[in-house]
Order: sequence, then C-alpha cells, then structure tokens
Amino acid sequence: MISEELQNLLLRYVGPENPLLQHIDRETHLKVLMPRMLSGHYQGRVLSMISKMNSPKRILEIGTFTGYATLCLAEGLTSDGLIYTLDINAELEDMVRANFEKSPLKNKIRYLIGDAQESLKNLDEQFDLVFIDADKKNNGTYYDLVFNKIRPGGIIIVDNVLWSGKVLQQAQDKDTKNISTFNDQIMADERVEQLILPVRDGLLIIRKK
Repeated sequence: MISEELQNLLLRYVGPENPLLQHIDRETHLKVLMPRMLSGHYQGRVLSMISKMNSPKRILEIGTFTGYATLCLAEGLTSDGLIYTLDINAELEDMVRANFEKSPLKNKIRYLIGDAQESLKNLDEQFDLVFIDADKKNNGTYYDLVFNKIRPGGIIIVDNVLWSGKVLQQAQDKDTKNISTFNDQIMADERVEQLILPVRDGLLIIRKK
C-alpha cells in the first residue's frame, strides 16, 4: 500500500529487530509456504508498541503462523502476564515451539493447536489485548466470540483489513466482500471506537468502550 522508498525510510526510524525475530523471518521465507503472511519488522514493532502502551496481563492471538507477531506482542506483557496463541496448522508446530523455546518470554506463551473457535470456548480468561490474524472469512465470528472476553478499554487488532488495496478498489471477489462487510460491521458497532492504520495490509484498531 506504500512505496518501497517510504517503507525503507520508516525502517530507518524504528527499533532494531532482535536476532530471534531475524531468524524467524529468514526461516519462514526459506521453509514455509506463503511467507508474506509473516508480520515482519515494521508491523512487528507496531504490535510491540501497542502492547507496551497497553501493558496487558492477558493477550489473545488468533493465528500464530510462525510466531513472529506472538513474540512482538508478548514484549508488552506484565511480569505475571500470559499470551494465548491459537493456530490450526499442526505442520508448523515443531518449528514454532522451537522458536518460542529460544525466547526469554517462553514461559509467558501458551500455544494451542486446534480449531480456534473450539479453543476459544474453553478459554476462561479476560483479555486486555486481542490480535486477530487468521482466516479472513471468519473475522466476524472471531470478533463475536472474543468480545465478551475483553475488558472495557481493551484493544482488538485485526490484520489485513485493506486486503492489498482491494477494499479501496471495491473488488467483487468473495474475500474482499467479506473483509469490507466486516469493516462496515465494526464501523456500525456502537460498543467500540475504531480506526484503520495503513500499516502493511491494514491494521484495524478497535477499542471496547
């Protein structure tokens, strides 16, 4: 959504990427299908900053992929905080667990493999911060499932809400329609405040009133 020149400028004015995150980025691009799903350096720093500003005790992430965003979000946890991260892709489990094991934050991470909707039903927690970055057709379903688990003032972040600019172009494919419908749903929800940050593929930031 932004030029390569501007992206390079932004990276000049953001904190460094630690060695473990660099390793996850390289490993993902070498070994994993669709590596563009990785949050990456700049978006990772945005997620870290939001988490640190929120100082969450409990974070929920729906869609772990290779664990890059998980570790960025975990940076803001309180000393007794936990992040629950949910993913259905068991093929990546060994890689992800190995990455988490290398992190000083490893004891704060609860990595759950299985259907996210089923996992959510079994999570008896109140969350301060939620990051939704899974199958886009179910954004609305995940939002509805987590809403009552979020404290007032809590934050929900939803990734890919600009969908490579297709929402601006009003493309008529099913995925774009689903994302546009979800964006409109959030805009009409009087229980929240919201805005879209044009970071990479679009981050929808939602604050529960």
